[in-house]
Amino acid sequence: MGSQEVLGHAARLASSGLLLQVLFRLITFVLNAFILRFLSKEIVGVVNVRVPLGVFWSLFLGWIWLQLLEVPDPNVVPHYATGVVLFGLSAVVELLGEPFWVLAQAHMFVKLKVIAESLSVILKSVLTAFLVLWLPHWGLYIFSLAQLFYTTVLVLCYVIYFTKLLGSPESTKLQTLPVSRITDLLPNITRNGAFINWKEAKLTWSFFKQSFLKQILTEGERYVMTFLNVLNFGDQGVYDIVNNLGSLVARLIFQPIEESFYIFFAKVLERGKDATLQKQEDVAVAAAVLESLLKLALLAGLTITVFGFAYSQLALDIYGGTMLSSGSGPVLLRSYCLYVLLLAINGVTECFTFAAMSKEEVDRYNFVMLALSSSFLVLSYLLTRWCGSVGFILANCFNMGIRITQSLCFIHRYYRRSPHRPLAGLHLSPVLLGTFALSGGVTAVSEVFLCCEQGWPARLAHIAVGAFCLGATLGTAFLTETKLIHFLRTQLGVPRRTDKMT
Repeated sequence: MGSQEVLGHAARLASSGLLLQVLFRLITFVLNAFILRFLSKEIVGVVNVRVPLGVFWSLFLGWIWLQLLEVPDPNVVPHYATGVVLFGLSAVVELLGEPFWVLAQAHMFVKLKVIAESLSVILKSVLTAFLVLWLPHWGLYIFSLAQLFYTTVLVLCYVIYFTKLLGSPESTKLQTLPVSRITDLLPNITRNGAFINWKEAKLTWSFFKQSFLKQILTEGERYVMTFLNVLNFGDQGVYDIVNNLGSLVARLIFQPIEESFYIFFAKVLERGKDATLQKQEDVAVAAAVLESLLKLALLAGLTITVFGFAYSQLALDIYGGTMLSSGSGPVLLRSYCLYVLLLAINGVTECFTFAAMSKEEVDRYNFVMLALSSSFLVLSYLLTRWCGSVGFILANCFNMGIRITQSLCFIHRYYRRSPHRPLAGLHLSPVLLGTFALSGGVTAVSEVFLCCEQGWPARLAHIAVGAFCLGATLGTAFLTETKLIHFLRTQLGVPRRTDKMT
């Protein structure tokens, strides 16, 4: 398969995954906004901050949540112990579906993944809304049962799909699949009589270490909240809601692009091999794609940062009412908008870096991540003591900045001896930068005079100002970033015949 064909396939996967995610996430967004009207900040903090950590450690340290940590007031958060046990059980169920998820991911069954996960999330939200309305006294039972239902539906989607696929005549045509029947995914005795393949076990251990470090880096603030009690349950709930709302765009837009183009880079480039020693056509295509993706990530991140500052309070008021729009909520979301910019750039740089690194370079990077994990936890604690829950976002920004720097250094070294300069994607025209600055100033003034205490007519006027500024900014980008527009038109905008298996 040539590099252009792989590029087209990756672009189709990214665009189809993006459209499906937007559709399903819009439905769950509305359902979650409805559910928030009937919950206290305390129960949201317990469910979304502490108990999910119990899922991660359910097979190892689940007893900590019941024996050593502070137990919430039963009058505020009833049925805590049973909820923790049910969340742990849901983790076990989800682990049963992990082989199917890996198989779908490795063979780019993107539609299966998006539909299975989105359908599970929607059904979970519907069940949660029903139980919150009709059985509010169940407390933590509601969310633990909904989580167990979510994992069960998710695993069943994968099992049913692969059972039908492997049992159909069409499966004989899929020579790339490493299994021919469902039982091949179960533990079995190897040909030499051993129950454990030690070569694969060592590889699994390497992946586990990297996943553990990434878990600390991505959700380390939850550990600080849980073990050090730097925030009360109410503040934890507000932080988690803002965190989920702020990362919505990252999950909708950036994640499908990162996953699809990681596969592209991994297929086109030879891991651990210098760019000058590879097929130059593939190296050139990879450099052009990386440059365009960096430009796209920078533009999307800047747009969210600039307009997010002026519309954070309005968004929180619409989404969760005064529980979110008053207090620390708007400041948290404004800070998160800056973090989204760093998330966008880091996602693209790391998807290329991890696809091109050799095994030795990945191991060295793991040591860097270990140091980052330790410093991140310490910095989170210090900044939170100094400036409250915003400190978690500032610590995440610091962590993300270090990771971006590491990836940019690798990309620079990788293309140093070649004529290609993909990091030029991080340069924007002065006219476009000026438009961003002007839009940010106009929307900030609009927020002061029109939002958010003057009623809905003033709010609609504030939204109209933002829409005008956004249109002007996108129009300027269309006129100045012609290379990126050409990439989007040729790779994402042209309909192609899509393989039904993806």
